[in-house]
Amino acid sequence: MPSIAAYIPARYDSSRLPGKVLLKETGKYLIQHVYERVLQARHIDQVIIAADDERIIEAAAEFGAPAFMTSLEHKSGTDRIAEVARNHNHEIIVNVQGDEPDIEPAAVDQLAQMMICHPEIRMGTLAVPINEISRYQNPNVVKVVIDNAGDALYFSRSPVPHGGNHEKPLSQLPFQPLHHLGIYAFRREFLLEFVSLQQGRLEQLEKLEQLRALEHGHKIRVGLLEFANTGIDTPEQYEAFVARWKASQA
Repeated sequence: MPSIAAYIPARYDSSRLPGKVLLKETGKYLIQHVYERVLQARHIDQVIIAADDERIIEAAAEFGAPAFMTSLEHKSGTDRIAEVARNHNHEIIVNVQGDEPDIEPAAVDQLAQMMICHPEIRMGTLAVPINEISRYQNPNVVKVVIDNAGDALYFSRSPVPHGGNHEKPLSQLPFQPLHHLGIYAFRREFLLEFVSLQQGRLEQLEKLEQLRALEHGHKIRVGLLEFANTGIDTPEQYEAFVARWKASQA
């Protein structure tokens, strides 16, 4: 069995919600919620927080999480986890976003299991069906189109596939649009190769890092979930999470 770790890139600065990973209205840091959820995944041997700020390192120490201080020069969470990977020998690395306190451990396990069962897969991710026309049209909801083997053909912020009239109900479209989730799994050697690749035109146009792999001819296997929770990007989303969490504790 290959060694599998989950790395959680945690950036202190956030344009819409500064310091969000250290918000603590529930009595736990936001990053702590993510860490504890990922710990419940059966296929994960170790969970490491990849931080860019000493305040995150100090918070992680409070709740007993391994944390690794990474360079401030990194431009993405993938660059951050690659630095952790260079200093560890995990064979498979699952990249879990640090603002996903509702992430399902089963989703982490599904992605890890996909990598275990298919050693030819070098990079994998997950997607869920889009069932609302507003989400299909929303540029903040990244769409993915897959081939018959389940590999990604393209990722876009636009409503793809085109499907003609985007105003008609999704149930009338001749396909099921898919929302790409920001969770990835890499084989260690490919992760280190990926961050060394030059950015491509599509990645720069769409502002989607995963397109770099496709532009350089690499495959990304896409596993499908029936449902997934969203991350925390705004104060309103955080307050909604706090309310859900407090209700669950009552």
